[in-house]
Amino acid sequence: MSAPQIQQQPNVSQTNLFARLALSGAISCSVTHTAVVPVDVVKTLAQLEPDVYNKGTIGNFKLVIEKKGPTALLTGIGPTFTGYFLQGAFKFGGYEFFEKQFRNVLGNETAREYRNAIHLASSASAEFFADIVLCPLEATRIRLVSQPDFATGLVSGFTRLLKEEGFKGLYSGFFPIILKQIPYTMTKFAVYELALENILLALGKKSSDFSKSGQTVLFLSSGLIAGACSAIISQPADTLLSKINKQKGGEGSITSRLIMLTKELGPRGLFYGIGPRIVMVGLLTAGQFGIYGTIKNALVGPLLDHH
Repeated sequence: MSAPQIQQQPNVSQTNLFARLALSGAISCSVTHTAVVPVDVVKTLAQLEPDVYNKGTIGNFKLVIEKKGPTALLTGIGPTFTGYFLQGAFKFGGYEFFEKQFRNVLGNETAREYRNAIHLASSASAEFFADIVLCPLEATRIRLVSQPDFATGLVSGFTRLLKEEGFKGLYSGFFPIILKQIPYTMTKFAVYELALENILLALGKKSSDFSKSGQTVLFLSSGLIAGACSAIISQPADTLLSKINKQKGGEGSITSRLIMLTKELGPRGLFYGIGPRIVMVGLLTAGQFGIYGTIKNALVGPLLDHH
């Protein structure tokens, strides 16, 4: 079996091609992450204040509305949309770019044999660069959720954080964010590709045998499986990211602070908020692959068949 490859349309340059792929990824990530902002707010609060927000997903939703009002569920929507628009461009566009480079270096036969390793390496490489643009905006979002009076929105929050804490404040969560995002993205793409491949095997069909709506269902189903696995893998780092971005940087290096937080939280504490996060990540990952596959097919051309 071979990994899917992009059919480059005639008269479309490499730059134009990857720009279209990046746009597809930007739209898919920004739309899906923005759609689940309320779930993300509840998840973040459960991680930051587990003694207060410990009533389960539905109970925590009610508690947030009761304590902070319904608009609190939309806290951080600006940095979420902007951050994940940029991150999605680098993540999906970068994944396609690095995958193509590996195929070019290894050749099609070798690339086919080592397709799972290529998926892992391509996604890890892409996510590293995606996190560079995401980190400052994610720091702003978490500060807005944890300290509602910190700022009124994206611009004021980002500006205040930069002014008061500099780039150190914007990137204090970079180490935990790559600890979260790189394993998450590696799992996300590898499991997605594997799930899609095995679904087609079980059905005894190629992707071209399905209608456009049928292909979308394939993307959604594979994405849902990938999202659930990714959520579990990346949960401890997600909790640490929320904790370290909650307030101004403490004493000591980022590494020492992470070690201290890990000891304080313990295994159970690291998985606070896992319920809503599985729901959120499962749905948004399914949505991302559904939207990405649909837009990519329209802008770039269909995938070659999974064989």
